[in-house]
Amino acid sequence: MTQSSLFATYARADLKFEKGEGAWLTTNDNRRFLDFAAGIAVNSLGHAHPHLVEALKEQTEKLWHVSNLYEIPGQQKLGERLCAHTFADKVFFTNSGAEALECAVKTARRYHYGKGHGEKTNIITFDGAFHGRTLAMIAAGGQAKYLEGFGEKAPGFLNLPALDIELVKSSVGENTAAILIEPIQGEGGIREISPVFLKELRKLCDESDILLIFDEVQTGVGRTGYLFAHQEYGVEPDIMAIAKGIGGGFPMGACLASAEAAEAMVPGTHGSTYGGNPLAMAVGNAVLDVILEDGFLQNVRDTSLKLKQRLAAVRDAYPDIITEVRGRGLLLGLKLTMPPAELLAACREEGMLAVPAGDNVLRIVPPLIIGQEEIDFAMNALEKALDKLSASRKNTH
Repeated sequence: MTQSSLFATYARADLKFEKGEGAWLTTNDNRRFLDFAAGIAVNSLGHAHPHLVEALKEQTEKLWHVSNLYEIPGQQKLGERLCAHTFADKVFFTNSGAEALECAVKTARRYHYGKGHGEKTNIITFDGAFHGRTLAMIAAGGQAKYLEGFGEKAPGFLNLPALDIELVKSSVGENTAAILIEPIQGEGGIREISPVFLKELRKLCDESDILLIFDEVQTGVGRTGYLFAHQEYGVEPDIMAIAKGIGGGFPMGACLASAEAAEAMVPGTHGSTYGGNPLAMAVGNAVLDVILEDGFLQNVRDTSLKLKQRLAAVRDAYPDIITEVRGRGLLLGLKLTMPPAELLAACREEGMLAVPAGDNVLRIVPPLIIGQEEIDFAMNALEKALDKLSASRKNTH
């Protein structure tokens, strides 16, 4: 085997995909797979969605890049649409979720600086969180496995071990700038955060003049059956980071903020060479065209209910392997009694792709456009995979 020229940072499956359509992928040797991984909750509208393809094709023939030295009409349009459908008044476009979160943290710190409180830089985060792979964001997440070997942890992040409002209150100090949380922890194992806890955080932030930041990189853009997960709970942040689904497979993200939170982000305080380029904006606007169509989000909720009911039946049939079905919308997880890699490999053998997560969870994150055919195939593949695992377990005991 020849030595790869690539960094050895991924444990890749031996699959080479050549084309995709809807929720299906085809390899270079013509094997077909149902994609219930969606590029880790990225391909919100599946593969080769005609509206996205047309929007990107049309833009490629016009203009790719000019930089943010100039007006980019697609940015203005997408920014206005995101603000119209959220709490936000201002948007900064990035290339990824980690960059969107970096912008969110900078915005929070700059807000306090603008008010004469430059000492307020600390961000409170929570155990099990995942906010990205930059040096600041691995510090924000606080997980040892991501921090190891990269030197001193970036300062300014306080990671709390429990979702306990009294612990949060006692941790807020004179240097606290913001609280950062995912409404549902994705990488952490599809762990839902109680709406009551989120409301308590909102109240605490209001009382303490600190900002509430939501990381909706994985939960946003229809993934939970609402445009953003927090909208179901009736709790609004001051700042929100999004990515993944908004690009439908094209790399893009955004930091959304209230006018007050973004007030101190003036020329020169932040920037991005590629962020908000015309190609990304064309795709982002096309994604919103589809997701904001009448009935689309309701259909995600209806589909989710069907899928969850089927998964609950599978859990009941294999209690030795599956102990719980977690999640909302089409951000679902199976809590397992074994490492998820085993079930993931067995599912792949049956032609279905999923994603591992922390806390021994297998993530089920299909494109938002799936229907009954895909659910039936997925459940059949999952049951076959579980049958094989169950049989092999019995044979080894």
